[in-house]
Amino acid sequence: MKRLRLAYVFTLFLSLLAPGCAQTVLPPWQPSSGHVQVPIWKTTIPDARPSTGPETLKNTGPQSPVAGREWNYINNASVPTMTVYKPKTNTTGAAVVVFPGGGYQILAIDLEGTEVCDWLIAKGITCVLLKYRVPGEGVLPKSGAYPQSKEALEDAQRTVGLVRFHAKEWGIDPKKIGVLGFSAGGHLVAAMSVHWDKRIYARTDAADDVSCRPDFAVALYPGHLSMAANTITLNPDIRDHITKLTPPTFLLQNEDDDVDRVEDSISYFMALKKIGVPAELHVYAQGGHAFGLRPTQYPATRWPRLVETWLGTLGILRE
Repeated sequence: MKRLRLAYVFTLFLSLLAPGCAQTVLPPWQPSSGHVQVPIWKTTIPDARPSTGPETLKNTGPQSPVAGREWNYINNASVPTMTVYKPKTNTTGAAVVVFPGGGYQILAIDLEGTEVCDWLIAKGITCVLLKYRVPGEGVLPKSGAYPQSKEALEDAQRTVGLVRFHAKEWGIDPKKIGVLGFSAGGHLVAAMSVHWDKRIYARTDAADDVSCRPDFAVALYPGHLSMAANTITLNPDIRDHITKLTPPTFLLQNEDDDVDRVEDSISYFMALKKIGVPAELHVYAQGGHAFGLRPTQYPATRWPRLVETWLGTLGILRE
């Protein structure tokens, strides 16, 4: 049977689309008490297109648990927002913009979003959770994913620029702003790492005048990077824009990932290595796809500690 590879549509998520599978529709997503999601565009959203339906929050139900727990996802996100989570103590001055995965169709907002922010703020890092635009369930990547559609990268460029623009106000070191993403969000990490020198949208305000270059990047089980199985030929949209100013990068993927290939991480790592960009790659035999921060019996799920150590080598965290 031909392996399905929709950039990030979880193998388990695909099963949820089958008739008869129970999903719970919840009230629209809102961050936890004390946090407010803020639109990233003041007026007109660039390249906005009609949504396939209203934005909804859905729960996967018990059929598709990750580490024994259900997870929630946003469908039809058409108004991009950011939510800033600030550490209460031991602030490092660093900030990370988080891109949840979802195949550029949905956003795994807790599994690869809010749970990541909980970890980061516990380490003294400001977390900025980006709800970037996705066209909705059932919209194929060819019509809904970057680079065919620019929306996600526009939202990411705008948000990193906003964080740097507000750095002093938010207690952030403007030289310690990174990006972290999963699967399709991991691909967006790579896109941001190589497409930061020029905004792909028209200037809207002074925040678009500051650099949106990430100072470091973390891509976890990314997709859309290699061109084919068993090859490390890198997607030219990424390959042709790597320079020595591409930020230091951490990559992690499992060999048995049945949604995105391990070649995705390897191809990007080899391209970074070739040009001299510092990169760290972790590949494991087992562990699958889409585990977020939830610990399982597989060693790949211990990745947060590896990232913490790596950030220490960059001077972002102190051990």
